[in-house]
Amino acid sequence: MNRFSIFAGVAMMVLPSLAGAQEVTLKMGHAAASTHIFHTGLEIFAKKVAEKTDGNVKIEVYGDRQLGDDKQLLEGIQIGLIDGALVSSATLPLVLGAAPFDALQQPFTVSSYDQLSTVLTSDLGDELLATLDANKIKGVGFVEAGLRHFLSKDKPVTSLADFKGLKTRIVPIPLHKAIWESIGVNPIGMAYGEVYSALETGTIDAVEINLSSVKSESLYNAAKQVTLTGHYFWPGVIMISGAVWDKMSDEDKAAIEEAGKETTTEAYAMAASQEADTVAFLEENGVTINKLSDLDELKALTAPVVSTWSEKDPMIVKFNEAFAQGQ
Repeated sequence: MNRFSIFAGVAMMVLPSLAGAQEVTLKMGHAAASTHIFHTGLEIFAKKVAEKTDGNVKIEVYGDRQLGDDKQLLEGIQIGLIDGALVSSATLPLVLGAAPFDALQQPFTVSSYDQLSTVLTSDLGDELLATLDANKIKGVGFVEAGLRHFLSKDKPVTSLADFKGLKTRIVPIPLHKAIWESIGVNPIGMAYGEVYSALETGTIDAVEINLSSVKSESLYNAAKQVTLTGHYFWPGVIMISGAVWDKMSDEDKAAIEEAGKETTTEAYAMAASQEADTVAFLEENGVTINKLSDLDELKALTAPVVSTWSEKDPMIVKFNEAFAQGQ
């Protein structure tokens, strides 16, 4: 099915929701499973929006890629066929050419969930979201999927040498390609929804991923070795179509932005609190949790990528400086 067929089907779901001048129901999708923390985070946002707008704006959450994957969601939002979505920030440079969002994927620059939450709810976070305006998208907040680690099918990865040559799924953006080539894997760009079957069939040996996705997508049935690298975080951006946003009252807009900021804070606290429980769940389901013996050397290998990318967009410099200052 091509994306225009998908959009046509989605339009039948979305367009009626915009009919009322007063009360509006927005259909918002995401590309993760309905058991994933992205789904929970978007539900938190929906509840806050309903409360803060006195029921004037209601949000229905659609997980499991019902409204499309990240690329389809972004394209649909831009042309007004999808009301809103929660989209992985790493996809924005790929689909929209939104280079400032590479600031959130610099390896080993963020020290904690709390630090990232603080920065994203600051004026700098607002400045980053505002860069989406040019793409007819209103960004209103973030939900965190969790620190990224390394999942391999059979081979335990406990040292830098173990990464060499592993066919590893990455999001196909230049930043991730540069990071993982510096580490020595064989990076393979692949859609998120194809990861399970690719691991199962041996098309790939490994994937860099958050543990929340290993759990929610049942990837632990296809791959049994996790290495806790914690190389970067994985924010999802809560966004609304500009076509929808422009029709809202100033009061509802202010309420939604407030809901987005509160959701960001709660979602990051939730992601941090779930990390240990997710590790325990995976161990109970036969996954071996490994540590990298030479993590400091891995950080040193990827440090030049951070330097190179700092020259690509002023926003990346601002975020790196904020993280370095411990904000």
